[in-house]
Amino acid sequence: MAPSGRGLLTCLFILMLAGCASRDLTPIEAPPNRAGLSMERALILSHAQQAIGTPYRFGGNTPDGLDCSGLVEMTYRAAGIRVPRSADEQFRVLPQVKTPRPGDLLFFGDRRKATHVGIYRGNGQMIHAPGKGRAVVSVPLEIDYWQARFLGAASPAP
Repeated sequence: MAPSGRGLLTCLFILMLAGCASRDLTPIEAPPNRAGLSMERALILSHAQQAIGTPYRFGGNTPDGLDCSGLVEMTYRAAGIRVPRSADEQFRVLPQVKTPRPGDLLFFGDRRKATHVGIYRGNGQMIHAPGKGRAVVSVPLEIDYWQARFLGAASPAP
């Protein structure tokens, strides 16, 4: 075999070994893309991720129990950003954006009032506190329920 042929075979062999050394991650295992995010957004997402599994508690804004706007208030506070306490106040006061980025807020409700808020995780996922008897979770946004109730997004984080 010519030297260039051996070089090609060596490269192919190395590529095969590299492929064997890696493992495919499912979307659930894959961490959200943090490239290009501000430190505040990274902190918001980190604290929201840590809150997954925290039980729902109406009016709660601590790791002992959270409601939807309490989750937002707690995670943003950890990043040094103050936000209003209720979902509707957050929706009315915070700067609106057309295209949410990871760490932005997503609002849901009827056309008159925001009744629910979640934190956009990226990749079509939202972290939120769903309600009584449940715990903070990450959910896909393509579900008809969310699509029908979506009011808009806000970006209080740099």
